Amino acid sequence: MGGSRRLGLCVSLPPSCSSGLTARLCLIRSWYQLGPRNDSVREGSWQGKGCNCQGQFPITQNVTVVEGTSANMTCRVDYNDNTSLQWSNPAQQTLFFGDKKALRDHRIELVRASSQELTIRINDISLSDEGQYTCSLFTMPVKTTKAFLTVLGVPGRPEITGFTKPAMEGDIITLTCTTTGSKPAARIQWLRNDKEVQGTTHVNATGKSFTVRSTLQFEVDRWDDGVAYTCSVEHESLPNPYMTTEVLEVHYVPHLEIKHSLIIPQEGQYLKLECVSTGNPIPDLVLWSKDGGELPDIERMIVEGKELTITTLNKTDNGTYRCEASNHLGTSTAEYILFVYDPNALGQHGPDHALIGGVVAVVVFITLCLIIVLGRYLARHKGTYLTHEAKGAEDAPDADTAIINAEGNHMHAEEKKEYFI
Repeated sequence: MGGSRRLGLCVSLPPSCSSGLTARLCLIRSWYQLGPRNDSVREGSWQGKGCNCQGQFPITQNVTVVEGTSANMTCRVDYNDNTSLQWSNPAQQTLFFGDKKALRDHRIELVRASSQELTIRINDISLSDEGQYTCSLFTMPVKTTKAFLTVLGVPGRPEITGFTKPAMEGDIITLTCTTTGSKPAARIQWLRNDKEVQGTTHVNATGKSFTVRSTLQFEVDRWDDGVAYTCSVEHESLPNPYMTTEVLEVHYVPHLEIKHSLIIPQEGQYLKLECVSTGNPIPDLVLWSKDGGELPDIERMIVEGKELTITTLNKTDNGTYRCEASNHLGTSTAEYILFVYDPNALGQHGPDHALIGGVVAVVVFITLCLIIVLGRYLARHKGTYLTHEAKGAEDAPDADTAIINAEGNHMHAEEKKEYFI
């Protein structure tokens, strides 16, 4: 029979508890078996001589890690007399008792073990490792402290579904962005060419993780052709958002516009007409016609792709020119009415110069009239002022008499007023 004496206590151990971790666990088991029968011996023996462990608790802290990484779990005490520290998992399975590994899990390893610290590392963390871990200090009674391990589930890269290329103008389409495996639930944001748009989000729990879906529904038109819709996933476990982009392809009927090289076409000049077309698919062929029929003078009217060039314009070229283009969705046309002017009839300066000259003449005339009216108005007011001041002084024989007459006139100013019309 083996024996062990520690802190003044002697207990008998079975042969299987001869040494190492097994001996320590057997000692603790034997120790608790003594408890109900001899409390005084228990307390005195665990405390020992000069031990200050009785009132302290182990110190731990909560840990948050990302799934797939490692977590260090640390337990400390301020002072110890070689009393053992122990880490247990949420299922209350012992992971390490001091420096002795108790659970066969290759992911768990010892980082540091001393009388005042026990640190272990759990590698390749999974969501199932999340929970409350316990650090125990084997004083009498045993002191425990909890530490919660939080595991963040990394969201999967988003996928956009629901769009089949190409879409037709006027179609109603639904884009769905999905990400799985996040914990807590990830956040999804939609961008239309870098501008945020609002989607409808649904969150479903799958075990300990979440599946998040966000949908956009809208009617497409030609302006959506080539537009980029981006799904952005944000989460605490990601340093930068995950993004995926879908570029829309929208088919629509061609739209045509004719651009011309001359503002006022004149006889003898060179005119170029260009049929500018937009559409998806882009029309390959542009057809030109005049007044509903073929071009009458193919020697002077040259067609090169989308351009029609008329050399040496004359009056016979007057008429309506039409370009026509089509794709598998339909056909569109655009028209240009040509009127060729006689350069001699336009005059030396042309119609624009005559119009400008007429406007200038009218402005000058109105300005002169205003100056004349304003001058007459100012002259009349000046005459009224001189009449009042000089009244009675014109016929005075000398200066004194003139002053007296002027004062008298002021006294009757209200009775005598002069008006000029």
